[in-house]
Amino acid sequence: MTLPSKIKYLIIGAGVHGLSTGWHLAKELKACGKGSGEDILIVDKTAVAAGASGIACGVVRNFYYQPAMGDVMNVSVDIWESDPEAFHFHQCGYIAVVPETQDDDVVSIYERQQKGGYDSTLVQGEQKVFDYMRHIFPDWRARGLTSLLYERRSGFAFNSAAMFGIADKAEAEGVKIETGVQVKGFVFDAANAVTKVATNRGEIEVEQVIVAVGPWVAQIWEMLGLSDKIDILGQDGRLHTSQEMWTYWRLLEGTLRIDPKEYVTADGKTPPVFHFDSREPLISLQSGKQLNEDDGLWGIYWKQDQHGGQGGAAPENLGHTAQVDPYGAASPTYVVGNRFVDVWTSGLAHAIERFEGCHLAYDHVPSGGIGCFTADSFPIFDYAPGVANVYVVADSNHGFKMIGVGKEVARVLMGERSAILHPFRYARFAEGDLHPVSNSPYPWG
Repeated sequence: MTLPSKIKYLIIGAGVHGLSTGWHLAKELKACGKGSGEDILIVDKTAVAAGASGIACGVVRNFYYQPAMGDVMNVSVDIWESDPEAFHFHQCGYIAVVPETQDDDVVSIYERQQKGGYDSTLVQGEQKVFDYMRHIFPDWRARGLTSLLYERRSGFAFNSAAMFGIADKAEAEGVKIETGVQVKGFVFDAANAVTKVATNRGEIEVEQVIVAVGPWVAQIWEMLGLSDKIDILGQDGRLHTSQEMWTYWRLLEGTLRIDPKEYVTADGKTPPVFHFDSREPLISLQSGKQLNEDDGLWGIYWKQDQHGGQGGAAPENLGHTAQVDPYGAASPTYVVGNRFVDVWTSGLAHAIERFEGCHLAYDHVPSGGIGCFTADSFPIFDYAPGVANVYVVADSNHGFKMIGVGKEVARVLMGERSAILHPFRYARFAEGDLHPVSNSPYPWG
């Protein structure tokens, strides 16, 4: 198909944020009488779900200490629930089990969820937590965990299938999706607005650009002539100058090839996704040696999947620059090494007895991927600084579950204000209006 030479709205990226924005923008245009889906073109250099969204773990949860993240997830879960069949969403629940250092964080999350009507249960006290988990998994054996939060509206979705479900929604509204289109640069007018987008298949004249390219955001940022450094007014009241705009983390996840029927609850149902952090000694299934003597706090998660189960943890810092390879089986970047396999499978066995020896069932397939984090590890949802007609969705870790961001972006593009996206504005760095930091061991906390 020949690319149109002119389009009103050009969305770059056919992952969750790009597809959701296209779908909701088409509905907004129609409702306001300002156009239709035919005014929108989504392009991707590879294919729908070929990037981070297609290789994501698929967990949908509201377990965030930061109120702003919780607000995004409230909107997002509403959308997941709106058509679970199309989005391949399994509302099996999500359980987080943590040690004493995170007790206060979990209480804060629970209280926020109760105020917002998000169905959840809080359990505290080491023995009470253990007994609660034993009721769900009779062979649960992890000790030393003092708080538990059970989110009943959460769960997981099959990643690629979910993306194609959103793409179908967008196309049903008239949105065009073109793959194999790689952005090469931008043409600006005297007011520094983008007038054309150069691609490997020709130039496209545009009125509005939406960038939703996941971990490739730093490349587009550079094409827009924006700096890879930023000044941040810290919560200590000091101005921290020339901080790195981006940091890359490799997100380590894995898959076990087991019969899904082996991992069910005591009453034979699909189990909730479970995530736990621990300071207890983690003993390697392979060597018998302790794995966390130097690391201290460690954590993993697990969910039932189509071919057995999937989960992970243990992010790896790659620094401020990284080569983001094509995703998929052809790329060795997303097949994790033995260190992660040992930690993850040993953690599963530490938690639930049935996983004893599960390292023998580990499947070395591409999983996880690379995330490009902002200077405070939380997304930017805002117009690019100094470029009035380019809206940037800079998020490649929290992304998959945050299907509601596209709905809010569509509202902003129609001239409305989104209180939900406001905390993620670019100006928060200079203003020192940063998100609170939890006691989680992970960089996105």
